[in-house]
Amino acid sequence: MRNSLLQVDDLLRGRGRFSGETIAAGGIRALLIFVITFGTFYGAVMGTYTGLAPDRAHQLLYSGVKVPLFLLVTFALCLPSFFVANTIAGLRQDFGEALQAVVAAQACVTVVLACLAPVTGLLYLSISSYRLAVMVNGVMFAAASFASQIVLRRHYAPLIRKSSKHRFMLHAWLVFYIFVGIQMGWVLRPFIGAPGSPVRFFRDDAWGNAYVVLARLILSILGGR
Repeated sequence: MRNSLLQVDDLLRGRGRFSGETIAAGGIRALLIFVITFGTFYGAVMGTYTGLAPDRAHQLLYSGVKVPLFLLVTFALCLPSFFVANTIAGLRQDFGEALQAVVAAQACVTVVLACLAPVTGLLYLSISSYRLAVMVNGVMFAAASFASQIVLRRHYAPLIRKSSKHRFMLHAWLVFYIFVGIQMGWVLRPFIGAPGSPVRFFRDDAWGNAYVVLARLILSILGGR
């Protein structure tokens, strides 16, 4: 346990095996374990908004599974394109370092979320609106994502010093990851579970297009409807 916490500290401080200067033996595996462990913990806390009610305990399980699943599936879908883009740009020899950088960012998101979990739980006790609960978690994910950018850029700094092309690859990764992540978030909803709605892993319209829905929402707002 103590060793794991020291590794988390190294990740956040950018030192030791997570300094970003070299590929550490077992570094990516350790980072993936962080994503699963801390992501599951925060997800379970997300589910406590309704999951503590009678006959809704499986909401905790669903929410706990969905957070690391969301991050890892989005990452897996983006990775082949990222590999090809790096290869075309002549950066394939540095792909190991780039891979460790993006996985470190994923791990940082879940570590920060886990640290914010007590705040989420406290806010749940003081709100009665499902929409506010969704907003609270949105703020937590935004804060965690912002923190992860610090870790990502720290890992990418040595690569950018090698070649300015890595700066473009960094931006390309962020754009593509956000694009895919929006759709994955739509497919995997609900993450919290609305009161009065049955507990289920997927909604009936899970495989809809998030961008079509978003476009309709924007049009309705602009049209004043």
